[in-house]
Amino acid sequence: MSTTERPRILVVGGGYVGLYAARRILKKMRYGEATVTVVDPRSYMTYQPFLPEAAAGSISPRHVVVPLRRVLPKAEVLTGRVSTIDQDRKVAVIQPLVGETYELPFDYLVVALGAVSRTFPIPGLAENGIGMKGIEEAIGLRNHVLEQLDKADSTTDEEIRRKALTFVFVGGGFAGAETIGEVEDMARDAAKYYPNVKREDMRFVLVDAADKILPEVGPKLGKWGLEHLQKRGVEVYLETSMNSCIDGHVVLKNGLEVDSNTIVWTAGVKPNPALARFGLPLGPRGHVDAAPTLQVQGTDYIWAAGDNAQVPDLATGEGAWCPPNAQHALRQAKVLGDNVISGMRGFPQKDYKHANKGAVAGLGLHKGVAMIVFGKMKIKLKGRLAWYMHRGYHGMAMPTFNRKIRVLADWTLGMFLKREVVSLGAIENPREEFYEAASPVSAATAAKPAVPAEKAKAS
Repeated sequence: MSTTERPRILVVGGGYVGLYAARRILKKMRYGEATVTVVDPRSYMTYQPFLPEAAAGSISPRHVVVPLRRVLPKAEVLTGRVSTIDQDRKVAVIQPLVGETYELPFDYLVVALGAVSRTFPIPGLAENGIGMKGIEEAIGLRNHVLEQLDKADSTTDEEIRRKALTFVFVGGGFAGAETIGEVEDMARDAAKYYPNVKREDMRFVLVDAADKILPEVGPKLGKWGLEHLQKRGVEVYLETSMNSCIDGHVVLKNGLEVDSNTIVWTAGVKPNPALARFGLPLGPRGHVDAAPTLQVQGTDYIWAAGDNAQVPDLATGEGAWCPPNAQHALRQAKVLGDNVISGMRGFPQKDYKHANKGAVAGLGLHKGVAMIVFGKMKIKLKGRLAWYMHRGYHGMAMPTFNRKIRVLADWTLGMFLKREVVSLGAIENPREEFYEAASPVSAATAAKPAVPAEKAKAS
């Protein structure tokens, strides 16, 4: 792994920006001009806007992810982490999934680590919270919610039923509002197949520290989304926060206390903390400080974009920064890719400038809000038409033609077939049953004669 024969472009992160930037670079560069190396702990990219629909069973989980090696056949894909960067020597330290760390030299660097869930030191959150940043969490949430319905349907203990059928979501932005809308929709459908569980038995709670939800679509549509969720029986508590959730006992700042087995945390994101070990200039909130050209300030061989970068929003004006969303990430990745090629060839860099095209959000099947911008005109939609806009926009933005077709097929089948409501919770521990069967202790226990009920009571 040496750069003596040709320069290496190291892309740290295989998410939205990393994938699209690598594709753009490979498309623009001449044959043999450079080696493109992508490093990420996962061998796939996740299209995060589809996580709520994956959690609700509207899209197959495998169709929400894009395999890096398949999409980047001409790139070198390494499954691991970049632990540190030595800028003086232009060397990255790679920590593979297994084995010892090693050094990887590079000539050009693209920082696309993305973001992680923004959490606070709330007692019980680490032990009981469920995030929504990856496909694993989305499918885990789906299985977990359906498992709670199984529990509630099979017991007569009211305390157990209440705790199982209470679902708390913290965060009222896109991720929180979309997730609670999709999950409530799924739970409502699933309840039809449980004789002892009705939608009226369930309690959905949405909590946010702000005074509104869905701020990305504007106050009017945000208010409509709030009222829509409330009409569906969702309790919404604004200008409050969660103080603790030890053992599932949720205590809110406004004094409300509920017991819940399901606590979903979607209260924003923060830049990947690994950036602190790269020696790059960081902004006040931990983002990489990037110029309008997406070059890291003070360097001419490092670029950054997406959720981990602080990029000036030239379309809005001085002092504004590009928001962390897929709309900007996609366009930044293309400009970044072009600028890496230009930098490698000694050509001038191009500034990134993109006017906001609006925002769309789905709140369950046939329900959504959308704000579309055409020049100075804003078109605001709600309900079924907005939901079509939501699916249309993200369907087009989904990377690769292969995945677009697969997602479209899932949606088409969903028009004619009922939603699957089976829980595959055991998939998270697939060897548990085999381990119990093969364990010598389990075999000995099984062979031990049962104690009659009368003797058991007497003892």
